[in-house]
Amino acid sequence: MPNLVIATKNQGKLKEFKAMLSDIPLNVLSLGDFQEIEVDENGKTFEENALIKAKKVVQMTGDAVLSDDSGLEVEVLGGRPGVHTARYAGPGASDHENIEKLLKELEGVPPEKRKARFVCCLCLALPDGRIFVEHGYLEGFITFEPKGTMGFGYDPVFFVPELGKTLSEATPQEKNAVSHRARAMQKMKKHLLKYVKSF
Repeated sequence: MPNLVIATKNQGKLKEFKAMLSDIPLNVLSLGDFQEIEVDENGKTFEENALIKAKKVVQMTGDAVLSDDSGLEVEVLGGRPGVHTARYAGPGASDHENIEKLLKELEGVPPEKRKARFVCCLCLALPDGRIFVEHGYLEGFITFEPKGTMGFGYDPVFFVPELGKTLSEATPQEKNAVSHRARAMQKMKKHLLKYVKSF
């Protein structure tokens, strides 16, 4: 069974990826399984960051690598937090601090102007040098206060009209059926299946 390294140390992301990949015969690893792999994500777009991660990790491990760069874009904030989603309130900021900063910036903004979307760019780098890139999006609105206890990141304040609730109120199955990451993964699976068949 071939290895697939998920280029993340984020346990929430890793759990989601493992669930989405459970139907493909892969030995799923993460950066936590390797010593001293640090990647400087200095790209200006989600795609640049995903490519930087995938290329570096495939060189260092020799295994197939799946990297993702994803984040939140809020329309009224001109697309912020964007690539700074994870560190919006500063380096090492907690999910709670990031959410607090976002809600403060949206104070006084009416419900219909709180449109936002989650963006995911997935990059698959294979040991033979081939690279595949796929995108996924989830449209929604930013709520006025956090709701729900599931998920991670901005999930408690991201309301999804098609679910009628925030991502934190959704079950993992509901979230994995509609999320930006799940939608990008649906497209990426055809490349992964071809790769697995080559073994």
